[in-house]
Amino acid sequence: MQRRDFLTASTAASALALTGQMSGQTPSAGAREFYLLRTYHLQTGPQTALCEKFIADALIPTVNRMGMNPIGAFKIDIGPETPTFLVLIPSKSVEALTTLDLTLSKDEAFLKLADPFWSAPATAPSFLRTESKLLSAFEGWPKLTPPPSAAQHQKRLFQLRTYESPSDRDHVRKVEMFNKGEFGVFGRAGFDQVFYGDTLVGPRMPNLTYMLSFPDLATMDKNWKAFGADPEWKKLSTDPRYHFEEIVSNITNLILSPLACSQI
Repeated sequence: MQRRDFLTASTAASALALTGQMSGQTPSAGAREFYLLRTYHLQTGPQTALCEKFIADALIPTVNRMGMNPIGAFKIDIGPETPTFLVLIPSKSVEALTTLDLTLSKDEAFLKLADPFWSAPATAPSFLRTESKLLSAFEGWPKLTPPPSAAQHQKRLFQLRTYESPSDRDHVRKVEMFNKGEFGVFGRAGFDQVFYGDTLVGPRMPNLTYMLSFPDLATMDKNWKAFGADPEWKKLSTDPRYHFEEIVSNITNLILSPLACSQI
């Protein structure tokens, strides 16, 4: 199967999960986006400064020039492995994201800016390992929505949550729950909702990933309590269509803070 055919088939299969009507907080208008979520696993020491400079001075300006924006750049504050940086790149084109590294390797301006990171020797590598996920935005939340605090450069934290499901059927129904009412519950609970993505290519599928924002951990805890007490959530979570078995088998929960260069 050719790359284009594979991506078309993957996107079509994933679209089965992306149905329903949105309620509550209104996302940005526009066609549904795709996301590249790249993770940089690092060692404490020179790697962190080198990686952050690469993201700020080379990667973000270049992908902005290619029409991809806004770009999120984060470090994990609470999670299984630190130091770890994450970069979130949105695009209207799935092909632009899948061929991004090839495109960057031919961009002379990028290569000049990225050289200390891009060409680091094996004796002093710029990272331990990278991982990437390709996601498709939910139909009910089609576009990345930065929190208002980002434009104002205010303090903000983010929660990145990944829900794995035991079967494709359960995964489809969990995505459906978001489109059928969870967006509204999150909005009423006080969260800023950044993005919701269905994983097209990545590890531990089937799964979905979404991002919330809030000013501090105390607000996050307060918002989750409001979420759990919301009558619409109680109704939705006990609906037999979603309550017949555990449709989420594992949750990964990361607390992130933005790097200085982050546009989100």
